[in-house]
Amino acid sequence: MKDIIEIRKDFPLLQKEIGGRRIVYFDNAATTQKPICVIEAVDEVYRSYNANVHRGVHVLSDMVSEAYENAREKIRDFINASKKEEIIFTSGTTASINAVAFSFGERYIKPGDEIIISNLEHHSNIVPWQMMCERKGARLKVIPVTDRGEIIMEKYVKLLTEKTKLVAITQVSNALGTIVPVKEVTALAHQLGIPVLIDGAQGIQHCQVDIQEIGCDFYTFSGHKIYGPAGTGILYGREKYLEEMPPWHGGGDMIKSVSFEKTVYNDLPFKFEAGTPNYPGFIGLGRAIDYIRELGMEDISNREKRLLDYATEKLSGIDRVKIIGNAAEKVSVISFVIEGIHQYDAGMILDKLGIAVRTGNHCAQPLIERLGLEGTIRASLCFYNTEEEIDTLAEGIRKVIRMFY
Repeated sequence: MKDIIEIRKDFPLLQKEIGGRRIVYFDNAATTQKPICVIEAVDEVYRSYNANVHRGVHVLSDMVSEAYENAREKIRDFINASKKEEIIFTSGTTASINAVAFSFGERYIKPGDEIIISNLEHHSNIVPWQMMCERKGARLKVIPVTDRGEIIMEKYVKLLTEKTKLVAITQVSNALGTIVPVKEVTALAHQLGIPVLIDGAQGIQHCQVDIQEIGCDFYTFSGHKIYGPAGTGILYGREKYLEEMPPWHGGGDMIKSVSFEKTVYNDLPFKFEAGTPNYPGFIGLGRAIDYIRELGMEDISNREKRLLDYATEKLSGIDRVKIIGNAAEKVSVISFVIEGIHQYDAGMILDKLGIAVRTGNHCAQPLIERLGLEGTIRASLCFYNTEEEIDTLAEGIRKVIRMFY
């Protein structure tokens, strides 16, 4: 990996000062900052070859279509999917999960069927399944978690029955950083012929993802979580399911022919990609993938593990601070509470010190309530963060405590 000083120069926003203080950005689970190469890639589309994809025979359309489809291949290779046709472009993880909840639900779910999720889920992997269950007369079942924030595998096994038609589970908890053993979860489901969807929104930026090794049938993530543009998302789907599932929205480019009597849908992946896509964003996402590979995913993971260990030690040594979520396997996310101080108050004071953290329930309200809390303060780190920034956070927390005690 490049020297950290050089890496940080790649990210313009990390140089920003607010109130005379260099910003310390610890909200990477919400969205990551973008390297110059990604910003320039998007800018270059608009400056040099902007045109609609798949629509024209002119040179600009050919250029942008080629770059757009090249990005699809980069993403296929990055997650080791078998076929480019199994990579569907969406607007984000939320859209991807909703697409499966609607289309899979329409094709496969009937009254009395069951869907399994876990108590670790983001709202985006809860609400779409609730909506589907209400629409189809199905039932949602939930894998419980321990006080450490780990799913209880023995309970999961007992939930699997002949009524189970899909397991939808996160790869990494956005609220706690817990790494879920998704390969094992998938294997257990497959023993009963049950397909599995993995919400990879938090896993993709921290873990080397290999779809074929995990064995899952659907995998979703958002481009903005992995140093790419906002408004870009990926749905990997196993071909046999995508072929049978109906499109979840209709329009241009997802058709082969249209008449007032009948519409014939397009081949994969275009069957699920109606309308003009965010082509500059996906070209930028392809460049983000290039950047990550230049740094090396293994080196990124190793650096983030060191940062997590350092931050855990620093925050554990502060009186009145309690870290929430102590799973044996975690990514570089630390949720914590400060005794006697509301998380919003602490977050606002840290902001005045130039430290950006997230406060609240992190769109994981059932999990936070399961842990007996109203919310936490979350510091989510990635490879461009430094030990010095962690020291700044620790000192900021001490200042917050001194203000209240």
